[in-house]
Amino acid sequence: QVQLVESGGGLVQAGGSLRLSCAASGGTFSNNAMAWFRQAPGKEREFVASIRWRSGIRYYADSVKGRFTISKDNAKNTVWLQMNRLKPEDTATYYCAANVDNKWRYWGQGTQVTVSS
Repeated sequence: QVQLVESGGGLVQAGGSLRLSCAASGGTFSNNAMAWFRQAPGKEREFVASIRWRSGIRYYADSVKGRFTISKDNAKNTVWLQMNRLKPEDTATYYCAANVDNKWRYWGQGTQVTVSS
């Protein structure tokens, strides 16, 4: 049973930085990509960033381009999200996801990020 475990969330002032981590454990799986999504209260879950597992190609939502960076370590089955110049509108629960067979099949439990103004 594959598990994704996020860490690194917290409370930070606007303009600050946080680094989220997501580690996959509990088995082996052939994932195509890993990604970060977020969900703010009263809003739908939205895509933040993804990285293809083999090629390393990255994709970002327009709202985070230039501020967030996604990276990975294949050997450790770990992906990170470096978040700089955080804004209050970045406040949300952040979820890690793994894409298998072209579906976001596995999800973490989420980690809370709160940005104060």
